[in-house]
Amino acid sequence: MTDNVVTRGDSDPDDRSAAIPEIRDITMDSPWDWLAAGWRDMQQAPTISLTYGAVFVLASWALTGLLLAVDMWFLVLPMAAGFTLLGPLFAVGLYEVSRCLEAGRTPTLGEAVIAWRREAGQMGMMCVVLLLLHMIWVEIAIIIFALFLGDTVPTMERLIGDVFLQAHSMPFLIVGTGAGAILALIVFSICAVSIPMILDRGVNVITAILTSLRAVKTNWRPMVLWAGLIVVFTAAGIATMFVGLAVTLPLIGHATWHAYRALVAPS
Repeated sequence: MTDNVVTRGDSDPDDRSAAIPEIRDITMDSPWDWLAAGWRDMQQAPTISLTYGAVFVLASWALTGLLLAVDMWFLVLPMAAGFTLLGPLFAVGLYEVSRCLEAGRTPTLGEAVIAWRREAGQMGMMCVVLLLLHMIWVEIAIIIFALFLGDTVPTMERLIGDVFLQAHSMPFLIVGTGAGAILALIVFSICAVSIPMILDRGVNVITAILTSLRAVKTNWRPMVLWAGLIVVFTAAGIATMFVGLAVTLPLIGHATWHAYRALVAPS
């Protein structure tokens, strides 16, 4: 990784965030460096990476099948988007793989699967936070659908035309997209480096989240680019009937580890 960084710390020892690690300044090229590093990790551990990716794909298919079975297929896209909110937590094993490779060790699937147990308590708390946000998103999606479309549920054959190509659907699309973007921004800001940091340093959830928020605030321009890249790669995976997630989500997971290492100075 070739990030140009400058360490930025706190000068006030009484500041509320004095325990937060120093945050580095990064450049607009940094997100591309993280993706390149993530791709190298995938090449070095393809079996583990693609196994994780396959799990994401199977889970997405299972979720879609469940919604189709209960005749709620119109929630497939909102639920798929909401499901990815939990991605940072599910990617713990990928962070462990990148961590091992960085240390010069050969990772194993077993190590990746049980990596969360090293900090089970803090990971559990992060799980609660993300599950709550996921539940909030599902409720918001249902409410928005009911408010704008009411009892009129478009058929699967007319979904594109009725929901995306009609003038009266524009408020529905604008409000739905806006609500999803706000929630996604919240999740991105609290998870940008927090979960890799918990795995790596064993810090508490509050410290990890505050560090993540500061990292995003300090480097908001390149982090906006990074968030946009995550959206593009995730959307591309979903657009291929979720098959593309087998590659895009492990890539993002490995790259997130490198984002953490670039943004948070060593303790």
